[in-house]
Amino acid sequence: MTDEVLAPNDEDLSYCPRCGAPLIVRLLPTEDRPRLVCDRGHILYVNPKIIVGVIPVRGDQLLLMRRAIEPRYGFWTYPGGFMEIDESVEECAAREAMEETGVMVEIAGLVGVYSRPGPHGPGIVSIVYRGDVADERINVGREALEARWFDPDDIPWDDLAYDTTHWALRDWLDSRTREANPSPKR
Repeated sequence: MTDEVLAPNDEDLSYCPRCGAPLIVRLLPTEDRPRLVCDRGHILYVNPKIIVGVIPVRGDQLLLMRRAIEPRYGFWTYPGGFMEIDESVEECAAREAMEETGVMVEIAGLVGVYSRPGPHGPGIVSIVYRGDVADERINVGREALEARWFDPDDIPWDDLAYDTTHWALRDWLDSRTREANPSPKR
């Protein structure tokens, strides 16, 4: 437990978003850590951000893109981004693939769920899917410098954008191995 409330760096958390009253840090009897609370008792929970990604797959290849924005400009990742309030995680994955690479994916399964606490704000929860792609044509969006199909042996491991990118790609590769070598039935 920490004695401070971790807050996003890009948000002003001085006033309650429900009633506009000033927020103060207080340890409530019903909570196990300090929270931002207004004098009307509204609690502002500072929660992790949800990020959804998709690994587009065509045959034995996967599609990666080089980021055209910070953070991690120029590094490789799969399409992904923040989930919007009016969409499901699957819709977010498909939207991000289309926006960033121009490919239409059919969500084919969950690769994994990954989390990182934030040292200076709310952490992230990253949900990553596998998406099957029928049409290999790429139309790079404004958040990508380029996008390219890779064979698994050619993944640019030293130039991946995030630790979550590493984790998800390793899990995707492991799932391919399990599919190719199923355990014997008893």
